[in-house]
Amino acid sequence: MISDNIKRLRENMGLSQAALARKLGVTRASVNAWEMELSSPTAAYLVEMARLFHTTTDDILGLSHEEQISLRGMNDQEKRLVYDLVEYINSQKNT
Repeated sequence: MISDNIKRLRENMGLSQAALARKLGVTRASVNAWEMELSSPTAAYLVEMARLFHTTTDDILGLSHEEQISLRGMNDQEKRLVYDLVEYINSQKNT
């Protein structure tokens, strides 16, 4: 469900509803309504949340069953750190 995914992504980033609302330029009540399934975000807000959460709109909409990390906006050093971390995690699974 979209509501659960927004809440999960928001909490994973350590954001309150109010903090997410400020970043998106909406009211806290709007974010609360999305998470309570009282309303749904517009396509523009879905795209903005995907950018903010470094994921895809498919993830937010529940169309993707795999978590993804967007490297867009990261510099080469940050990307290398992500690759190294993923490689380390995978190596730990195989031991």
